[in-house]
Amino acid sequence: MPLNESRSAWRTPRLQIVANGQIVVGAMEAEVVSNNYYAADRFRASVALGVDEWAAASFWASEPDILLEVQFSVDGGASFVSLVQGAVDSVSIEPALGLVHLDGRDLTAALIETRTRETFANRTSSEIASILAERHSLTPQVSPTTTPVGRYYQSEHDRITLDQFSHATTEWDLLVFLARQEGFDVFVRGQTLCFQPATQTGDLAMSLRPEDVIDLKLERSLTLARDIEVVVKSWNSRQNSAFIQRARAAGRGGTKRSNGPPQRYVFVQPNLTPDGALKFAQRKLAELTRHERTIRISMPGELSLSPRSIVVLEGTGTEFDQTYYVDVIERRLNQDGGLTQRVLGKNTSPRTETTFGGDNAGIPGNPA
Repeated sequence: MPLNESRSAWRTPRLQIVANGQIVVGAMEAEVVSNNYYAADRFRASVALGVDEWAAASFWASEPDILLEVQFSVDGGASFVSLVQGAVDSVSIEPALGLVHLDGRDLTAALIETRTRETFANRTSSEIASILAERHSLTPQVSPTTTPVGRYYQSEHDRITLDQFSHATTEWDLLVFLARQEGFDVFVRGQTLCFQPATQTGDLAMSLRPEDVIDLKLERSLTLARDIEVVVKSWNSRQNSAFIQRARAAGRGGTKRSNGPPQRYVFVQPNLTPDGALKFAQRKLAELTRHERTIRISMPGELSLSPRSIVVLEGTGTEFDQTYYVDVIERRLNQDGGLTQRVLGKNTSPRTETTFGGDNAGIPGNPA
C-alpha cells in the first residue's frame, strides 16, 4: 500500500518488552535489526530501573538466562507486533542513571553456538533441518527435500564434520551449507526455523516516493551493470570426469564498459551433477546482479516490511524507479524520536539472462 495511507498510525507508537515471559514496565527504547544474510537478527533495549520490583538491578545482575521479546505497536498499544525473540547476550547496568541496557540475538544464536561432530550422510537436508530445529525447541517449517546429503560431496561432507577441524563446524554452518546446496533460504522467525526454497519474488509490501521518506540514497554499481558471466567448474570423482556450466546476464549496451568483455566470476564446486552445476550458476548470477542497484531509506517507522519483502520506488524520474528486495531493516523506537526505520533494498536493472550448456573440461578428474 502507499506509505501515506497509514501515516496517521505512526503518531502513537508504543514499546513493550517481555523478559522470561513477564512484561517489563519501564521499557525506554529498543532497536531491532532484521536481515536477509543467513545471520541472526539483533536487538538492543534500554529499561529504567526501579519501576518493576521483580526487574530490579539484582535480577539483571544475577539471572543466568534471559529470553527477551521486543514488541512494537503503532496504534497506541491496542495491538503489538513481535519483532524479535532471543536470548540476551550482554547486560550493562548504569546505577547512577537508573538504566539497564540489553543486547542480544534472535534464536538463531543457539544454532550458531552449538558445535557439531555428527555426520548425516544418509539423511536429507530437510530431515536434518527438522532434527536440529527440534533439538532447540524450534518449530520446523521445512520444505521436503529428497537427496541424501552425502551425495553433494560424496565423502567430502563426512570429512567436513568428522575430521580434526570438525570443532569449527556449527549447526548453523551446516544448515547454511545445506541451504546453499538445495537453493534454499534458512532463517529463524520467532520460534520457527524456516528452511524453504529461496525465491526471486516476494510479497509487495508498499510503494514509496521521495516525499514519503526522511532521506533517500540511490547507489548503482557500473561494474555489475555490464554483462556478467558465471562459470561453474565441477568434477565427479567417481566418474573421473570434469565439466563446466555457464550462465550470463546481458547488461545495457552503448558504453565502452558494457561493450567490452563480460565481468566473469568463476566458482569451483566438486561433485555436482551437470544440472546441479547449472542451477548453482543461475543462483550465483541472480545474487550478483541483484547488487547492481541499491537504495537506502530513512523513514517513519511501520511494521509491515520484513526482509524478503518487495518495495516499489516511484517518483525519482530516473531508472531507479523500479522494484527492490528488502535486505536489512533497522527499527528504533524511543520516547524522544518515536518510531523510525532505515531500510536497505537492492535489485538489478531489467536485463536478459542467457544460460549456456555444459562443456567437457577435458581433464579427467580435475576442473579445467
